[in-house]
Amino acid sequence: MSVWEVILAFVLVVLMLVALLANVLVLMCFLYSADIRKQVPGLFILNLTFCNLLMTVLNMPLTLAGIIHKGQPSGDQICRAVGFLETFLTTNSMLSMAALSIDRWIAVVFPLSYHSKMRYRDAALILSYTWLHSISFPIAAASLSWVGFHHLYASCTLYNKRPEDRTEFVIFTVVFHALSFLLSLLVLCFTYLKVLKVARFHCKRIDVITMQTLVLLVDIHPSVRERCLEEQKRRRQRATKKISTFIGTFILCFAPYVITRLVELSPVAHISSHWGIMSKCLAYSKVVSDPFVYSLLRHQYQKTWQELTNKLLKRSSINSSALARDPQQQSALNE
Repeated sequence: MSVWEVILAFVLVVLMLVALLANVLVLMCFLYSADIRKQVPGLFILNLTFCNLLMTVLNMPLTLAGIIHKGQPSGDQICRAVGFLETFLTTNSMLSMAALSIDRWIAVVFPLSYHSKMRYRDAALILSYTWLHSISFPIAAASLSWVGFHHLYASCTLYNKRPEDRTEFVIFTVVFHALSFLLSLLVLCFTYLKVLKVARFHCKRIDVITMQTLVLLVDIHPSVRERCLEEQKRRRQRATKKISTFIGTFILCFAPYVITRLVELSPVAHISSHWGIMSKCLAYSKVVSDPFVYSLLRHQYQKTWQELTNKLLKRSSINSSALARDPQQQSALNE
């Protein structure tokens, strides 16, 4: 292995460990907190978490083995099954993010009718569509034998080994990425920009009220006035940062890999295997960022994790104190 391949393998190992820990934490919070389970977005987050966990334990280790062995690390049947899962899980993850953005759009733009427009039944219908949409492409690819080990990405994924099927495979790949990556990106941009517009409108209303209050309070201390203005500035930036994070991580993680897959279709294009593996690692990094972007950095999940941690620590301290008392009680009985 070259130095570059060692670095990529190390990065992939780190991504696997962090992704496994972060997604397990999200799953534990979901199972522990009844409030999180009651919320409709929890279904989308649960679906996204399961996709990320399966990607972490099935696809990423096989890609790591492909980097180390510089070839297909398993049999053809296992590789086709993992490639099938990779196509399904990636598409399902993208559509789950789009579903979360639709949920936020309805909650912010139509707050009074949110509970009537986004119920558990509606969320289940959306999830059913994401599964049908996601599984249709790998089924079509598997039936046409377009799944296998791709040396450019050192992973089992969409791959056409027959030159006579090149035109059909090009059309299939373009349609697949248009209806997965591009469709999800358009939904994200549309919904979150609408949310940002409403958030800025509310910020302006609050700013007007704040400025009117500061004008009326003539004797207010300068430090208090300064803190109010700083909070005003942070309030305007908060929504922009969150929405930029949602859209930015999606583009940063998936766009290099999707563009590489499309450029690869050109017969005159030459792509380095190092770049191919790097773009694949960037796509895998979305599995790491999702738990933090959509769950663990939110106040409700942080509070749940703190409660769960305190409960576990309290239980362990009670057990340790009980074990410490047992020898004393035994000696007292012996006396």
